Amino acid sequence: MLKKQNDMNVVATVGNGENIVDLMDKFNPSVVLLDLGLRSQNSLEVVKLLRLTFAETKIIVMDLIPLQKDVYEFVQAGVSGFILKDANIADFYSTIRLVSQGSKVLPPNLTGSLFSQIAEYAITEAKPSVVIESVRMTKRERQVIELIADGATNKEIAQKLHLSTYTVKSHVHNILEKLSLHTRVQVANYAHISDSYKAAIDTTSLIDE
Repeated sequence: MLKKQNDMNVVATVGNGENIVDLMDKFNPSVVLLDLGLRSQNSLEVVKLLRLTFAETKIIVMDLIPLQKDVYEFVQAGVSGFILKDANIADFYSTIRLVSQGSKVLPPNLTGSLFSQIAEYAITEAKPSVVIESVRMTKRERQVIELIADGATNKEIAQKLHLSTYTVKSHVHNILEKLSLHTRVQVANYAHISDSYKAAIDTTSLIDE
């Protein structure tokens, strides 16, 4: 597929990460496509090694459905782009071209979410909690986030905070809207990223909405 493109040239392929440094020294590619399905070597460590030794080379990783935690770690390590293995051909080519030109390309299902902002902070070595804490949350919403992170259902949250289930649902809806997220699991992931939520239950009055 790549060899058919006039503006692309495949200089080498490798089945695992063992010989990649030698190949990089020999060909000095502008872009590396790294398949995260190749588990014979820690892909994250390969990325870190390449970024340390070949700072000018752009790295794109390919995976089926990367976890948000994995995406953050790879962006922080220096990855410039992600290609999902169910991406269409046009998106495949587009990601490579954009990354080669200096753009950062995240998985489409994360584009526009708060996570894309966190990824940008990772690139500049800022803390992800800075992004999360910049979103204006009420104290009650922070309590709900902490309980969601603990795996509590709406009914359990309502009992814990002495609220109606309807009120809890309303808080959850507002939280999802503010964070540009879609599921409770995503909310829990962000709660674990930010230490600011850890003390929410202990420091917030139960009558403070």
